Amino acid sequence: MRAYSAERREALLRRMMPPENALVSALARETGITEQTLYAWRRQMKAQGVPVPGDGKNPEAWSSEDKFAVVLETAPLNEAELAEYCRRKGLYAEQIAAWREACRSANANAGEQAREQRLQSKGDKKRIQQLEKELQRKEKALAEAAALLILRKKARAIWGEKEDD
Repeated sequence: MRAYSAERREALLRRMMPPENALVSALARETGITEQTLYAWRRQMKAQGVPVPGDGKNPEAWSSEDKFAVVLETAPLNEAELAEYCRRKGLYAEQIAAWREACRSANANAGEQAREQRLQSKGDKKRIQQLEKELQRKEKALAEAAALLILRKKARAIWGEKEDD
């Protein structure tokens, strides 16, 4: 197993990140380093909390986890620091603002969804009660019909068939 210098490793990881977003397979062909090694380095960077898509996707196609990581990273930054961060990562401040709003609205919708779910559950319980009541009524009618059929059969057995005139 070859050991690579920290500078080379860092340079390759920077190429995987925006704005270049180089594909791992392309970097492997270009540098002669195996894809497995590059993927392992990328996994290590992700484990450290750095959003490293490295799959050639534009930032809008990133996973929600990567977008959320960017939102968390940029939360304490002022406008100038945010602009520098965006230039470094190849992002736009508007993208990050949209992602931040999506995170907020996702949590806001959770309360609405819970309320809608409770209302739906209440409606479902009411419908179940109606269906159970209807089922009991039909079971009683079926039992009564079965009892009448049994009585008719017994009456025919006792008195015989009705004679035709």
